[in-house]
Amino acid sequence: MPLALTDADRIVAGAWAFDAVAGRFIGAGPGEWWARELIHAGGGTAIRIAGAAALLLWLLSRWSGTLAAWRRPLAYVVAATLSIVTVIGVAKNTTNVDCPWSITGYGGSRPYVHLFADRPDGLPRARCFPGGHSASGFTLLALYFALRDRRPRAARSVLAAALGVGALFAFGQEARGAHFLSHDLWSLAIAWFTCLGVYRLGFGGRV
Repeated sequence: MPLALTDADRIVAGAWAFDAVAGRFIGAGPGEWWARELIHAGGGTAIRIAGAAALLLWLLSRWSGTLAAWRRPLAYVVAATLSIVTVIGVAKNTTNVDCPWSITGYGGSRPYVHLFADRPDGLPRARCFPGGHSASGFTLLALYFALRDRRPRAARSVLAAALGVGALFAFGQEARGAHFLSHDLWSLAIAWFTCLGVYRLGFGGRV
């Protein structure tokens, strides 16, 4: 994503997410309740419940005749979800990128360092790239691949919903100053291609 290699991230954030007059992001201070508690905490809980439900249904499909026909799609959802979480976690630990709220000009004290640029040795390690919360919303893309071979119309609806949830989570985090736009676009790309890879390589292109 070219955004992460230019100043476009800061331009976009300054255009809508950061209130220069108040000196804070719109999702901080009075906006904290909806950005932090509702979208971040509440949304994260909902996704964890959905993931646990998929795992439970997959385990129950071994003994349930009703669920037996869906055992393979459920296995795919579990595998794709775990793969996305793993890839995102590794990327966050590897890239060493700061959150906007830690950067000078946005309430922080650290210099802005482009993705892949040489980071000053004295800076503490950071884990803000790519966006983890939006990635949790984009794990729902696994449902699209799980349904596309059996229920194409439902799969398209689920695809739209997954993109909407991920975008909402991205909006909340960017409003808080936790991420720039490029962080969440990378999360979307990682989630999509991870789902596609598991679908093609792990399940032979047929769930």
